[in-house]
Amino acid sequence: MADRVMAVYDADPLYAERFADFVNKRGQIPFSIIAFTELEKLKSYGEVHMIELLLIHGKVSREEIAGIRALQVIFLTEGKDVLYEESEKSIYKFQSAEAIIREVMEYFCSSAQDKDTTIISKKGRVIGVYSPVNRCLKTSFSLTMGQLLSRDLKVLYLNFEDCSGLGKLIGEEHKQGLSDLFYYYSQENYNWVRLASLIYTWGELDYVPPVRYPEDLEQITALEVSELVGHIAKESTYEAIILDLGQFGKGAVQVLEICDVVYMPIIEDCVSEAKVEEFETYLSVSGHESMKSRIQKIKLPYHHSFGKSTSYLEQLLWGELGDYTRQLLRK
Repeated sequence: MADRVMAVYDADPLYAERFADFVNKRGQIPFSIIAFTELEKLKSYGEVHMIELLLIHGKVSREEIAGIRALQVIFLTEGKDVLYEESEKSIYKFQSAEAIIREVMEYFCSSAQDKDTTIISKKGRVIGVYSPVNRCLKTSFSLTMGQLLSRDLKVLYLNFEDCSGLGKLIGEEHKQGLSDLFYYYSQENYNWVRLASLIYTWGELDYVPPVRYPEDLEQITALEVSELVGHIAKESTYEAIILDLGQFGKGAVQVLEICDVVYMPIIEDCVSEAKVEEFETYLSVSGHESMKSRIQKIKLPYHHSFGKSTSYLEQLLWGELGDYTRQLLRK
């Protein structure tokens, strides 16, 4: 796929430059972002290059915009700007760059005629975190590992639990998430840009918010989940994808099959040990004996109470669990 260009122009040159720098470093979307501080340079660039998307200050005159060759135009507004036509698309500029990108990608998906949005990239490593045992720090470990890996790699975290509590822990109100991603995939309307319109970021870690309602997990099969993750691994820029798997029942095996490695938190008590043994027996009798070689059982250190839930995730990195995970990843 040819390199796609998104041009950004704002009356404040620092705004455009900082926005472009942030988005290019994140590598979150299939566009190269170019900032312009002068309209004439933007026009000159458009004469010899295709501008697929143009983000431009809403107060720039429509006559001047007409002289810029861009396939689609989105206006950056300050809240009180009045658009000339109902068909004009605007985005509030004083919000996070991540929120702006989600809106831009959602608009692009709904309006673009060209659906060739596949990125040719090296297949990302898929890391599964699964256990038949409950209350084993599975999600705490997944998030700690995701934060540590994302310091050096581009990482995507996907939580497949019916009630994850992630929004509360991160302190973010999510408008869309896995429920929407499942819908797009079922309608054969999934692509890399669709995914980009659903991405949120915590620290350096990208994630798609979990399902809104537990029933949403019933709308997609384990096989479809594995196919979807396979598409993401092959067609996006993510170098690692962490799957925080809930209770898929026996169907969990279909998802685990696509994982390069599976971390299985365990607890040393007779009930938990019996659950793990039963799962391993199922792998043997169902023809998935080879999967055992990819499963690493881990006994996570229980951490002491931290206090407020709003800082729980950050404190994980500097507690016993953070130290344990660092040592595990070094191996």
